[in-house]
Amino acid sequence: MDNKSFALLAAKTLDDKKALDIAVIDIMEKATFADYLVIATGNSERQVNSLVDEVEDQFAKEGLLVKNIEGKQNSGWVLMDFGDIIVNIFTKEMREKYNIEKVWGDCSFLDLED
Repeated sequence: MDNKSFALLAAKTLDDKKALDIAVIDIMEKATFADYLVIATGNSERQVNSLVDEVEDQFAKEGLLVKNIEGKQNSGWVLMDFGDIIVNIFTKEMREKYNIEKVWGDCSFLDLED
């Protein structure tokens, strides 16, 4: 599975678990630390933690293990580092506060409808 497929798997997994406002941003041309950012919102801290667990489980089934997880203790923002794929899961308040989409606004966003 290539990096784009993993990013789309994260988006599908998050969608299946009722995450909100899912975005996949191709940052290959602008960053050296990763190829894709996946961003999603959970309705509560509890859902954020559930979404994190589900993405970790689905990636592990495909042989990709998380390298690091930051912010797991009720911070409103959990960052999962899978190397070339970074998954950010926010509460609504924290997503609005940090507005990561604006930072990466000059990058292309993948169409998740397909």
